[in-house]
Amino acid sequence: MLALPGVAVLLGGLPALLRTGQVDPRGWMVPTLLLVPAAAFLKARRGEGAAWWAGLGTVGTVLSCAFLAAWWIPAFGSVLWFLSLAALATIAGLTFTKTGWMGWLGCGLLALMVCWLAGQPRIQPSPGKQAELAVITGLPLFWREDGDKADAPIIAVLRQRFGVQAVDSPMALEKGRAKALLLAQPRAFSMDELVALNAWIDRGGKALILADPELRWPMDLPLGDRRRPPAVTLLAAMIEYWGVRLMPPSPGEKRHFLGDGRVLTLYAASGFQNAGPNCRIAGRGLVARCTVGKGVATIVADADLVDDRLWLADPAAPLEPDQWIADTPQFVAGALGGELPARRRWVRSGDALVNAVRWAILAGIFWAGLGTALFWRRRPAP
Repeated sequence: MLALPGVAVLLGGLPALLRTGQVDPRGWMVPTLLLVPAAAFLKARRGEGAAWWAGLGTVGTVLSCAFLAAWWIPAFGSVLWFLSLAALATIAGLTFTKTGWMGWLGCGLLALMVCWLAGQPRIQPSPGKQAELAVITGLPLFWREDGDKADAPIIAVLRQRFGVQAVDSPMALEKGRAKALLLAQPRAFSMDELVALNAWIDRGGKALILADPELRWPMDLPLGDRRRPPAVTLLAAMIEYWGVRLMPPSPGEKRHFLGDGRVLTLYAASGFQNAGPNCRIAGRGLVARCTVGKGVATIVADADLVDDRLWLADPAAPLEPDQWIADTPQFVAGALGGELPARRRWVRSGDALVNAVRWAILAGIFWAGLGTALFWRRRPAP
C-alpha cells in the first residue's frame, strides 16, 4: 500500500504525457487526487506517518520520472503546484475521519480548484501597439483548400504578437511598415523581386525564411493547380549568395532538438553547410543566421514544421501551450522578434520514457520498502 499510490499516480499521468510529449508535473495533478483515499486507508491501518510517507514517495516517483524522461529539471512553478496539491490531497485523506463528509468534500473541492488554477494560461494579445509582420507564402496559411478564408493555427498564434498582413510580392515591402517578414515556401520571384527582398533586409529588416528542398505538406489539390505551393524551394540561389548552401533532404518525420532543449517536428528536412563569413549555422545544422547589411535573415531548411499537424495536438486550441507537441510557435515568433511563454520540457525519446518509468517505479518500491520497515507493527507473541 505504500508503493501503490505512487505507481497509480505515475501511470495515471502518462496518457497526458504521451498525447503531447510535454514532461510537466502539472500533468500528474488530477491523478494525484488518488492520495486522498490512500491517505485515509493508510492512517486507519498504520497511522498518519505512513500516509505522509506514501505522499512523499508519490512526489519522488513522479518527479524522478519527469527528470529522467526529459533530462531537464522540471520548472519550479510546475513543481510547486504539484507539491501543493500532493500535500493538500494527503491532508484531505488524513482529516476524513475527523471532519466527516463535509470537511472531506471541502478539501476535495479545494484540490480540484488547485488543479484548475495550475493549468497553463492561454496566449493573450500583447498589450500596446503590435509590430507589423508581413507574410509571403505559397502555403495555405490564410485560406482552406475549399477556397474559404481562414487563418492557419500558426497565424492565429502570431496575431497575438504581431499585426499580420499577407503580402503577394517583396516589391510591396518598401511601401509597407513591416519590419519583420515570414517568407514560407513562396512562389518563384522575378529578378526585380529578389533584388527588392535583398534590399529590404539590407536596410534593417528581419526575415524568417522557411526554405524546404522537399515539401511534404499534404494537400488534396491536383498536381499543376496554381494554388499548390512549390514542391522545392526556389530561393536556393539567393541563400547560397548570402553564404550558405542547402544540403540534400533526409526522408521521414523526426523530432529535432535544438541546442537549448527546444524541439521542432520536421518532415523531410534538410540542413546547411559551408557557412560564409556573414552566416552562422545553429540548431544542430537546421538553422542558418545570416547578416545582410543592417538586417538579419534566419533560414530554416524545412517549411513543413509550421503545419499544425506537426506541432499541435488539438487543432481547435492553438493558443493553449499545453496542447503543443513542439516548440514551433515559440521558435517562429522568437525569430521574428516576438516573445511567447518559456520553453517546455520534452520527452527525449521513447526509450528514455520507458527507462524513466522503470527507474521511477523501482525508486518508489525502494522507498516503500523503507517505509514498511519503519511502520510495520509486530503482533505480540501469544
